[in-house]
Amino acid sequence: MSRRRRLDRGGVVEAAARLVDQEGVDALSLARLSRELGVQPPSLYNHVEGLGGLMRELALLNLRQMAHALTAAAIGKAGPEAVMAVAQAYRDYIKAHPGVYMAGLRYAAGQPGDQELHDLEQQVVDVALAVVASFGLTGDDALHAVRGLRSVVHGFATLEIAGGFGLSLDCDESFRRLVQIFYRGLENTVEEGHPLSAR
Repeated sequence: MSRRRRLDRGGVVEAAARLVDQEGVDALSLARLSRELGVQPPSLYNHVEGLGGLMRELALLNLRQMAHALTAAAIGKAGPEAVMAVAQAYRDYIKAHPGVYMAGLRYAAGQPGDQELHDLEQQVVDVALAVVASFGLTGDDALHAVRGLRSVVHGFATLEIAGGFGLSLDCDESFRRLVQIFYRGLENTVEEGHPLSAR
């Protein structure tokens, strides 16, 4: 029996998201996606502008989902509690949507002039800026701290999903300690009156 069905852009993007989350970004092609959907490859062009257009849709989906997850985690929190909550939400998101997350990173890196993408990226950054602002950080100091937090979580979560932690040691506890080291570093530098500047 044919799986042919009526498609729309949302359905195509949803199917692509499932595929990359299950098998990775490199598994995505219009031919493969069309087989998954039970349609001919040219049918997909009615909904997305080729593979590049599909990657853009995945990047937009990634940022919308991430902004929602991080915003929900940050509401009503400040200081160390906010850092831990947002970091955990970010880690959980990467683990739940590894393919969409990596597709988003891969596409966005080469699209500095895409305003819609930039606006969604800014929403994510704004959540993190609000979190570090609760430590008294502003301007460049805040941006450096946001980059640090992103690097901490991205590194840990991508190693985790790649099977990089082979020892029988609790990853949740390792992550908690890592984030604790990060936010204690923020507290210490601010208390010492040297907000993350080189010295």
